[in-house]
Amino acid sequence: QVQLVESGGGLVQAGGSLRLSCAASRSIFSINAMGWYRQAPGKQRELVAAFISGDSTKYADSVKGRFTISRDNAKNTVYLQMNSLKPEDTAVYYCYADRVDGLGTRRYWGQGTQVTVSS
Repeated sequence: QVQLVESGGGLVQAGGSLRLSCAASRSIFSINAMGWYRQAPGKQRELVAAFISGDSTKYADSVKGRFTISRDNAKNTVYLQMNSLKPEDTAVYYCYADRVDGLGTRRYWGQGTQVTVSS
């Protein structure tokens, strides 16, 4: 089992910055992939940024150059630094973690944190 606790969402003006945090209940060395999705009202959940394998990262085209994913292994925490925010970044952001066990790959989700960008 992996519990994920997110923090850092809020309301910010366009052009501003926020940093999201996702703390895992176990060492992230035991987690195969970890990152962030988001879901805006009426839209499908989409991948924003993730560590997909080791130190390899993946970003949505819409956030490249503006968002940066990082991690602190000692704190079992992954961060999403969001700069130059736009109103279209408004969504609920969900942290996820994929872990492989004897039964296969399991995906775990955080509770979500709201990010609202005003114009």
